[in-house]
Amino acid sequence: MPFVQINMLEGRSPEKKEILIQEISTLVAKVLESPVENVRIMINEIPPEHWGIGGESVKIRTQKSNR
Repeated sequence: MPFVQINMLEGRSPEKKEILIQEISTLVAKVLESPVENVRIMINEIPPEHWGIGGESVKIRTQKSNR
């Protein structure tokens, strides 16, 4: 049973996440020759203050770019 975890910043719409789940499930089923019903997807949404790039959080980087 394929299990895929996706880590991404929070903020995408429920509709976008549904499309992502559908597309990834279809691709995994095709590549692994597994029934799509057996594919599991977990989306972990991470707040910007919990995601760091280059020594600072995305929250701080976003605030700096908005100035």
